[in-house]
Amino acid sequence: MRGPLLAAAGGAMGGAGGPLARTIRAKLTAALQPTHLEVRDDSPRHGGPPGAETHFGVLVVSGRFAGLPPLQRHRLVHEALRAELAGPLHALQVIARTPEQWQSDPHVPPAPPCLGGSKR
Repeated sequence: MRGPLLAAAGGAMGGAGGPLARTIRAKLTAALQPTHLEVRDDSPRHGGPPGAETHFGVLVVSGRFAGLPPLQRHRLVHEALRAELAGPLHALQVIARTPEQWQSDPHVPPAPPCLGGSKR
């Protein structure tokens, strides 16, 4: 994932990031017990004020996704972050994989380009 990587594999959930990034990391960890979690703050690419935490990408690898289609996986992520999505979190890119999928293909697609905001 491009952008500042704020969390990494294998339970190493500490590291940089603002309060919203830390909340995202904590809530996804509690709800989905991921074997791999990455949180990327894309906010600087979207023309907001410095320090704004409004646009994020997450890569979540969890056994809870086994047997679920992508839409159901995304719903689990969105449910865990319901309060944040209703408030400060404006955009969220979700990549949700099972441990087996991640092991067979750890490739992560690039973040989508910014198409709006003050950059137009």
